[in-house]
Amino acid sequence: MARVVVGLSGGVDSSAAAWLLKQRGYEVIGMTARVCIDRDAVWEKEEIEAAARLADHLGIRHMITDCRETFDRAVAEPFVTEYLAGRTPNPCIVCNREIKWKALLQCADEIGAEHVATGHYARIRRLPGGRFAAACSATVKKDQSYVLYRLTQEALSRTLLPVGDYEKPEIRRIAEQAGLPAAHTPDSQDICFVSGNDYAAFLNKRVPERMPGEGDYLSAADGRVLGRHRGYVHYTIGQRKGLGVAAGHPLYVSAIRPERNEVFLSDEDVYGDALDCHDLNFMGIADDELPVGASRPAVGKVRYAHTGTPCVITRTGRDTLHAAFSEPVRAITPGQAAVFYEDGAILCGGTI
Repeated sequence: MARVVVGLSGGVDSSAAAWLLKQRGYEVIGMTARVCIDRDAVWEKEEIEAAARLADHLGIRHMITDCRETFDRAVAEPFVTEYLAGRTPNPCIVCNREIKWKALLQCADEIGAEHVATGHYARIRRLPGGRFAAACSATVKKDQSYVLYRLTQEALSRTLLPVGDYEKPEIRRIAEQAGLPAAHTPDSQDICFVSGNDYAAFLNKRVPERMPGEGDYLSAADGRVLGRHRGYVHYTIGQRKGLGVAAGHPLYVSAIRPERNEVFLSDEDVYGDALDCHDLNFMGIADDELPVGASRPAVGKVRYAHTGTPCVITRTGRDTLHAAFSEPVRAITPGQAAVFYEDGAILCGGTI
C-alpha cells in the first residue's frame, strides 16, 4: 500500500483530499504545519484542532510540524519588506514552496512515504519531454495552479492533487456524503497570518517605526495634489475603493512612489500591454529551453483571479523575462507573480 502525507488544515478541501486518497487505497497520514509567529493565535489553534478531529474521523495518524521560525524568516519578513518598498507581494506562493511542500516532503522522507498531497484545485501533468508541471484544475473559477508555479520538479513528481479533478460544489457533496466535519465550513479568503486581511495593521505591529504617515494623492495626468492619503502601504495598483477622495467620478491607483510617500490616481482604470519579471522559475520547460533572446507564445496570468491573456514571452536575461500581451491587461502590479501557461500547464513564472 502506497503511503501519502496530506497537508491538513481542517478545511473542506484538504479534508476531501485525505478522504479521496484513502478511498483510492493509499495509507494516509495527515500533517499540519504550525506557521503563525503569534504563538497565541486563535485561528491556528482552531485549525490544528479541526485537523485533529478530521484525522480521528478518518482513523489516520496526524502529525504537527513546527515551521514558525522558518515561516517568519522566509515569508513574513519578505512580505513586510515588499510592502514597504511599494510593491504588493503574494506570500502564499512563497509559503507553498518554502514552507508547505518542504515540510510535507521532509515528513514523507522521515516516515517512508512515496507521495505528498494537498487540497489545492490544480492538477499535476507529466509532459512529453518528461518534465512535470502544475496544470489548471477542472474548474476555471477555483483553479489554484497559479500559486504553485514555484514548486520544484522533485516536489511536483511526488505530489498528488485529488480535488483538482472536481468542481467545488462536488467536493462539498463528497465531504457531506462522507460525513466529514468540515463539509460546510466557509472558504478562507484571507492571508492566514494577517488578521482580518488588514495588511497595514500587521505591518504596524511588526515595524511601527517604519510605517509611513499621511501623504499626497497626486494626479497621474498633471501631478496636481488631489488630497491626502493614509500612507502608501494602504494601497495597491488598480485600487478604486477606500480612497477617500471626492472627485465625482471613479479614481484608480496607477502608481506608488514609496520614497516620497506619494500615491498617483488616474481617471481611467489601469491597463498595460506588457510587463517585465524577474526571479524566474521554470516548470514545464527547462531553463535552457528558453535561452536569452528566445521567444515563444504563452497565456499569461498576472494575479490569482486573472483568467489569462495570450502573450509572447521573451527571455531578456539570465533571470529576467518580458511579456507582450495581445490585449491590455488590468492592474499589472509590481510584486505580484506573472505565470505563463501553454495548453493549461505552467511553463514558467516570475515576480513582476
